[in-house]
Amino acid sequence: MTRLYNPPLQVVAFLGTRRGEPDRGPQVRIRGDEAALRMVQDGEMVWVQGPRRQELATVRIDDAVPKGGVVVRDITGLGVSEIVRIVKPDLDTGSSRGTLA
Repeated sequence: MTRLYNPPLQVVAFLGTRRGEPDRGPQVRIRGDEAALRMVQDGEMVWVQGPRRQELATVRIDDAVPKGGVVVRDITGLGVSEIVRIVKPDLDTGSSRGTLA
């Protein structure tokens, strides 16, 4: 299995929502060319891997985001200027746990 080229990205903005807002939840905004490099599309779920934890978030393509950066929403444990990686979940490879044979 080959590994994709996946350079790190810098968090350039953090958006937090309040309870009751209609558009809530973990989200990562990324430029279209950066998303294409990582083979992710608008609306897909990805792992956002930060220095302290990782969390699933929805991808939104936003070409207003600077090259090499991401804007995150409602992802705890991340702050502006931290370095993250965006990784597509591997749903094709089965795990050794819980496999019925």
